[in-house]
Amino acid sequence: PMFEPVWNRSYIDHVAITVAETLGVEHRGGYYEKAGALRDMVQNHLIQLLCLVAMEPPVAYEADDIRNRKLDVLRAIRLIEKDEVAECAARGQYGPGWMGGAEMPAYRAEHLVSPDSGTETYAALKLHVDNWRWQDVPFYLRTGKRLSRAVSEISVRFRDVPHRSFPASVGLNAQPARLVIQIQPEQGIVLKFMAKEPGTPLRLRPVDMRFSYRDAFRAESPGAYETLLRDVMSGDATLFMRADQVEAAWRIIQPILEVWRDNPAPDFPNYPAGTWGPESAELLVARDGRSWLAPTQT
Repeated sequence: PMFEPVWNRSYIDHVAITVAETLGVEHRGGYYEKAGALRDMVQNHLIQLLCLVAMEPPVAYEADDIRNRKLDVLRAIRLIEKDEVAECAARGQYGPGWMGGAEMPAYRAEHLVSPDSGTETYAALKLHVDNWRWQDVPFYLRTGKRLSRAVSEISVRFRDVPHRSFPASVGLNAQPARLVIQIQPEQGIVLKFMAKEPGTPLRLRPVDMRFSYRDAFRAESPGAYETLLRDVMSGDATLFMRADQVEAAWRIIQPILEVWRDNPAPDFPNYPAGTWGPESAELLVARDGRSWLAPTQT
């Protein structure tokens, strides 16, 4: 209830969802050649995270009530037309690079991967949820392999204030408040905002308020598959997608898949292993006057 009054288009500027992996395809080259990042990660994992952020409160904490609210979000996501894919989606494939002092091979050099593969190992999207709560608030999604850090988080960027009372010289680098929901490797919540430094001269600097599951409960959270297996045994379907949810999610990414299939990327590989992805992903958000913010340090 604390954030409900501001959890809408009037107060939130945009939402960014990052699921980054440092691993390559390892021994899954044969599978990944037929899948790619869009099918493997965006269609299910990232879009499900978007639903959790954007859904309305369920009537009850019951599986179908929660899944119904998620379905409402999926049906409200604006479809990307084929002529909009170039501006609303970006793809990449990792080349050779250095990570942790070791040289990493390009995706095309991985086992069971074609030497001229056009499969994307990175995908970024800009989506909109067309309803009263989220109209015109962009949701930026990105995921990829062989990226700089292994991290999964949701970053909710609030709108800037309409008028700043402090002199411009005091907060030249002042940033709007940001709520970060950390998923991996740590689970927690970080609220980032500006605060006045004690004493004189008058100066502002960014500060954090942090909550850590591990520190608060003195215990490690159960692993993702551990939770799912327990739910299977207990008959709890809350975290599992229904057929109508799956169909709605595929409806969102199908136009992108078709455009990418019909227009092979001419620049692959287009990001070195150990970086944050291709330049086209930066342009995706830069067109809106925004940028991907560095993931929160644990």
